[in-house]
Amino acid sequence: MQRFSFSKDSAKTRFMGVINITKDSFYEKSRCLTQDSVMALAEKMINDGADFLDLGAESSRPGSMPISEQEELGKLIPIIDYLAKRIDVPISVDTYKPIIAEEALLVGAQIINDITGMQTYPEMAKVVSRYKAGVVAMHMQGDPSTMQEKPIYANVVEEVKEFLSNSIKISEKANIDSDQIAIDPGIGFGKNQTHNLELIKNLHKFSQLKKPVLIGVSRKSFIGNILGFPAKDRLEGSLGASVVGVLKGAKIIRTHDIKETRNAVKVAEEIMGEDTI
Repeated sequence: MQRFSFSKDSAKTRFMGVINITKDSFYEKSRCLTQDSVMALAEKMINDGADFLDLGAESSRPGSMPISEQEELGKLIPIIDYLAKRIDVPISVDTYKPIIAEEALLVGAQIINDITGMQTYPEMAKVVSRYKAGVVAMHMQGDPSTMQEKPIYANVVEEVKEFLSNSIKISEKANIDSDQIAIDPGIGFGKNQTHNLELIKNLHKFSQLKKPVLIGVSRKSFIGNILGFPAKDRLEGSLGASVVGVLKGAKIIRTHDIKETRNAVKVAEEIMGEDTI
């Protein structure tokens, strides 16, 4: 069993490529429904400089409905098993279900990306600890099917920060090592336009929790709301938001577009030098 640590190469910004094994993903080019198509996209992302690959079989786009554990296992596990034997970058699995997480870790995944921050199923933290895996704890208000209907916060930054602080406490109680957890404020997950912009603007405050901050802004609807473009035309907006995220302290960028995002961030970091947070 290989122990995972987010501290490896932590001095640099790292990039997580998104691969969706479902027809229901909001961005068409991230959908891969066969072993060959997953492998092709994985190889492209790795060649473009991906540090991690994040695979999911259940859509969490706004309005999506959950699928059964059996369906999720059937879609996900054979592909992870195949991929883990052929690539060197760590595989992350986008799931909040402990049984899916455990089966994925057994066949070679190294990170669990839990959109509920390990706060829906207490067993999740135990699974992560048992397999010495990494975990990304994300904030979400509500669930994907209804989360965008009417999200309400008194203070979105402080409430999300408190939620993620609780996720860190859960990880500590389960004996997940401090270098094995990253946090994600969950842009677009139970947040309206104002909430999303406020979180990105104040992203530096999450660094106070002393964990690597991951941000996922790639091609999301808040960018479409600004530019008036569908997901397929939101690359430039995604790059702008990703650069701001890095300048505000994000250490991991989850993106559909590895090469373009890496290049944009590289230029921004070269200009800013030590002035980045």
